[in-house]
Amino acid sequence: MAVIEISGLTKSYGTTQALRGIDLSVKQGEVHGFIGMNGAGKSTTIRILLGMLKKDGGEVKLLGGDPFKDCVELHKLLAYIPSEINPWPDLSGGEVIDLLSRMRGKPDSKRRAELIEQFQFDPSKKCRSYSKGNRQKVALIAALVSDVELYIFDEPTSGLDPLMESVFQDNVREMAMRGKTVFLSSHILSEVEKLCDRVTIIKEGRIVESGSLRELQQFSRLIIHVECVRPVQGLQLPGVHGLSCQGNMASFSVDAAALNATLKTLTDYEMISLHCAPPELEDLFLHYYAKDDKVQ
Repeated sequence: MAVIEISGLTKSYGTTQALRGIDLSVKQGEVHGFIGMNGAGKSTTIRILLGMLKKDGGEVKLLGGDPFKDCVELHKLLAYIPSEINPWPDLSGGEVIDLLSRMRGKPDSKRRAELIEQFQFDPSKKCRSYSKGNRQKVALIAALVSDVELYIFDEPTSGLDPLMESVFQDNVREMAMRGKTVFLSSHILSEVEKLCDRVTIIKEGRIVESGSLRELQQFSRLIIHVECVRPVQGLQLPGVHGLSCQGNMASFSVDAAALNATLKTLTDYEMISLHCAPPELEDLFLHYYAKDDKVQ
């Protein structure tokens, strides 16, 4: 069952095309990463999913409903964390957490206490006194205390230190084990790589790739580090990219189709050690965001 189903979605702001016919599907129970540079269309997509913006064209289904027409009912079934939160300054953090969480039914007081302890958060202070990180904790706790079907996170760990990022990641893993669906937009690619079952990359309002990390790795290059007996200065390897040679060692990336020819050439230099690995998510991201729109 698809919790999020988008087909041919378009949205423009005047003459600027923010979304150019995107297709996206998020299955029930998966953690789905949604990544792209600033201005790629991530936030516009999320706002349409939340019913905050009206689409220009295409089809959007959220939990089986229309996010614009059925937003009141749908919001009882989801929790959202924005990248920036400015809670009511005269309310305490605890009061804001309770106010937001009650929108989705009676909150679990035990779960609330656990999250406050995990995030090392003082709920008694007025929101005006909180740092950016503590304001973000208000939204995190309010969302995570809710037992809903879908969690939509837009840069959820913005302003948090690494320890609190780890606490958030542990909670997402726990939700995934309970079969919850998470749609995660984040600039922290290592976070997406650790948490997500599938990843969608958006660029200039278009989806450029979508699939599991393993599936995406098949479309990119392998990263090679090699040490040889003979010096590798002046090494010529057709089909490789980013070749760096130092003494008897070389590093580069290579398309899978050129791998055999590359290894045959390296045997002439008498290899001592060879390390070959698929790219990490950051490598894939840069691969699709090459400035000249060509495979680098």
